[in-house]
Amino acid sequence: MAGENLDLSSDGLPSPAPRDGRTGRNFVGIHFACCDVYSRIYLAADRAAYQGNCPRCAKPVLIRVGPGGTDSRFFTAY
Repeated sequence: MAGENLDLSSDGLPSPAPRDGRTGRNFVGIHFACCDVYSRIYLAADRAAYQGNCPRCAKPVLIRVGPGGTDSRFFTAY
């Protein structure tokens, strides 16, 4: 029957390349305890910190990057 199949394949167009040559954006996962939601925050352009906001109440969060840091990829912001 016509119209019963959905084709989710690529349209064949190349995806735009990231400006800095990387294949993706660096991020860490944050559980915002204020609103009990999870989100990602991304590495700032200067690569000195991960920064973002709670998607519900806009509470800011900043995680600095430096020597002697952690390998953790998930955090909780209180």
